[in-house]
Amino acid sequence: MANKTPSPIAPHPGRVDAPPVALGAAASREDAPLRGYEVVVGVCGGIAAYKTAYLVSALVQRGCGVTVAMTDAAQKFITPLTFQALTARQVFTTLWSEANYHDPQHLRLTEAADLFIVAPATSNMLGKIAHGIADDLVSTMIMSADCPILLAPAANTRMWENPIVQENAAALMKHGYHIIQPGSGWLACRTVGAGRMAEPDEILLEAATILQRKAPRSRR
Repeated sequence: MANKTPSPIAPHPGRVDAPPVALGAAASREDAPLRGYEVVVGVCGGIAAYKTAYLVSALVQRGCGVTVAMTDAAQKFITPLTFQALTARQVFTTLWSEANYHDPQHLRLTEAADLFIVAPATSNMLGKIAHGIADDLVSTMIMSADCPILLAPAANTRMWENPIVQENAAALMKHGYHIIQPGSGWLACRTVGAGRMAEPDEILLEAATILQRKAPRSRR
């Protein structure tokens, strides 16, 4: 991303810092500049899913209510419990409700959202969205969302540079999806190249920019 505004997240690996807020006290606007916003985070199956934990923590610390939904593949890389601990909310992993009544989760979970972030957004998920395929919880939620959607792709260089993947990304941007371009760096395949998911601070900065264009839905 071209904007190199100083990062709101400390770059120390393994730690996401935020101004301390006294327990039991309401956060001030300065402590929680995104207070009142509701964000849904969809997590897909890729090693970059570990970065999403830092992103979710940063959003929560800045005042957002965050709800996480995960694909089956995402759960191979990071557990729902991690996100449950970070958000203090239930993490959703399936379209099928365990309740003994009809509960269209894909509709309920997105109706209050101010922003939907997909991180990492795999090549598979980009293809699904671009072609209107909704065959799991995350893709179905995306199809039902009426809020801005921010995608943070992550892929092996050859996958990311595949013309079909590039066409899908271009089509999504044409339809109004926000895509934060992946960077270059060390990849899980032990090579250096393009396709590395943007860092959490970059995604957070873009998310804040999108969110602050409008007041939270809860205040409209």
